[in-house]
Amino acid sequence: MEISSKENTQFFSNNTVLPVDRSSFKSESSASKEKQSCCGGIKIFLGALSFVYFAKALSGSYLKSTITQIERRFDIPSSLVGVIDGSFEIGNLLIIILVSYFGAKLHRPRIIGAGCLIMSAGTFLIAMPQFFMGRYRYERFPSTLNATVSISPCQQEKSQTPLSALEKSQAKINAGCEKEAGSSMWIYVLLGNLLRGIGETPIQPLGITYIDDYAIEENAALYIGCVQTVAIIGPIFGFLLGSLCAKLYVDIGFVDLDSVTITPKDVQWVGAWWLGYLIAGVISLLASIPFWFLPKHLLKPESRKDSSTSSEQSKFITEDNKDQHKSYQQQVKIAEMAKFLPSLKNLFGNPVYILYLCASIIQFNSLIGMVTYKPKYIEQQYGQTSSRTNFVIGLINIPAVAFGIFSGGLIMKKFRINVLGAAKLCLGSSFFGYLLLLSLFAMGCENSDVAGLTVSYHGTKRMTDYEQALFSECNSGCACSKNDWDPICGENGVTYVSACLAGCQASNGSGKNTVFFNCSCVGILESPSQSSSAVVGPCQKGNECPKMFLYFLVISVITSYTLSVGGTPGYILLLRCIKPHLKSFALGIYTLAIRVLAGIPAPVYFGVAIDTTCLKWGSKRCGGRGACRLYNSSALRYVYLGMTLVLGMVSIFFSVAVLWVLRKRSSPQDETFSANGERGTCGTKSREDSFVNKDHLIQTTYWPEKETRL
Repeated sequence: MEISSKENTQFFSNNTVLPVDRSSFKSESSASKEKQSCCGGIKIFLGALSFVYFAKALSGSYLKSTITQIERRFDIPSSLVGVIDGSFEIGNLLIIILVSYFGAKLHRPRIIGAGCLIMSAGTFLIAMPQFFMGRYRYERFPSTLNATVSISPCQQEKSQTPLSALEKSQAKINAGCEKEAGSSMWIYVLLGNLLRGIGETPIQPLGITYIDDYAIEENAALYIGCVQTVAIIGPIFGFLLGSLCAKLYVDIGFVDLDSVTITPKDVQWVGAWWLGYLIAGVISLLASIPFWFLPKHLLKPESRKDSSTSSEQSKFITEDNKDQHKSYQQQVKIAEMAKFLPSLKNLFGNPVYILYLCASIIQFNSLIGMVTYKPKYIEQQYGQTSSRTNFVIGLINIPAVAFGIFSGGLIMKKFRINVLGAAKLCLGSSFFGYLLLLSLFAMGCENSDVAGLTVSYHGTKRMTDYEQALFSECNSGCACSKNDWDPICGENGVTYVSACLAGCQASNGSGKNTVFFNCSCVGILESPSQSSSAVVGPCQKGNECPKMFLYFLVISVITSYTLSVGGTPGYILLLRCIKPHLKSFALGIYTLAIRVLAGIPAPVYFGVAIDTTCLKWGSKRCGGRGACRLYNSSALRYVYLGMTLVLGMVSIFFSVAVLWVLRKRSSPQDETFSANGERGTCGTKSREDSFVNKDHLIQTTYWPEKETRL
């Protein structure tokens, strides 16, 4: 009986379904076409936006890789380089409010395209000084410059130097003084980076909201995740590009490379820093093209038209009464403006939010300062070239950061960690990360033996750095300048600031192959009755330094991974500890605070502190202090790692306070919290709410400038 009933039902449905299919064929076909059109448009936008994220991440990381190159090229201290680095954040802050408010009401793809053009123009502007300030001049003794006249390094009498050679040398100095205005062209680098910040502003807020508005609900988080993944790949290529350009001489294509007497290991070496900016500018320019052909609006998928996750512009729209909707929108705007101050008071009255904000600001000061000057630290501490330093950072450190961020999100999902668990994970990540960083104090190299700076001319270690004695009895008969930096390496393994200060009486060869003979100061350590020779360039660091560098790399990678694991849980903690209607406002305040109180000042005061460890400053042609030529390795290690560690430990104290407040407000039965609007406590109403909503899934994996957090 049941079988016959099922057969009748099946027969009936088979007979009646055909007419329905025929009558609805056109509507289903049109819906399918609409879905395909929508998906096709959003995927094109997704590809274009991913390319833009790659372009901006590449140019930003390339700037980090050229910090030391810019410092040497323009003869400026580290503190000024820090100002240049922070100008990106300043440019971003100048228009972020205008773009965020008015951009959503205008043609978003074209605004992003215009931002890419501005970003490209800024990147090109950074490279322009190379073509206007003349060739790069480094300090070298005339005999190493392929000179035709043989000149004794130790000029005991002025008559030893032929008059024609002196006149030519003085003429070159005067010519250099006439072009000394070129040294102020670092301002163009600052302005270019400022433009980069302005152009980058609309990419994230307008691009992400465009995807969220027009993507199918279940695909929105996946699409945004793809964009953020590409943003992590960009810095890898940025540092690798920096490594490649650092190998090439700064004036490649303009001078005969055989006449260059310095090598990439020399502290005066400047790579083709400008070449990478031209490449990055072209990439940004190409990235802007697709956005000019994308529509202002895409067809909304059927699943989003009546969804609660649809954009705010379509939430209150009713086809029956648009006039009432407009008046209602105006009333809502007035009400929102009236509630701004109470919302601000409510936000800052939330102890968890304030404590986490303070912890983040201090931690980002630590991380931004550490990342900005990490290439300089590796070069000066371990004697590595700029090319190798950038290669190591790009190929090892950044993938560790990306894997750490991914691991943090995976742990949150795998173990379904609640708000209190996220706070614990964030605290544990910071604690163990900075604990590992503490071990780097023992993995440094000793100062190079430089006569008159780190050791005496008799080979004894100097106890103080400020009592520098470049002049000694062995070079007292030479007319030497203490401002020169043209290092040579003696047979005794000691570096001398110049051949003159080494007391060298003669030289043979030219360029990189120059050999100095009868160096009286070198002979002191060898034999009092015998003079010795020296070659061009500083001596290498100690034998233990390569091993220490290997240890540093291992600990650095583990530290980068450990610190990055806490990024995602921390962001979830931020989102879950505020009222739902204050999330956007809270995130805006959070981003603003990080940029103003960490992104701008951290590179500056880190640079000022690093400048205090300089032992030998270069001098400009017309007087004045140039870039640092030699740092005190021990002092640099304590200042660089010490500031990073102290700031990190202070942020941990705030993180502990966050955890204490959360524990205090938790219920004994369940460690999840319910959202209490009056008191601003953290919470989740249910197991589903305690986890991350789809529209926030990827936002939690993005923390400001994560691409360069090493």
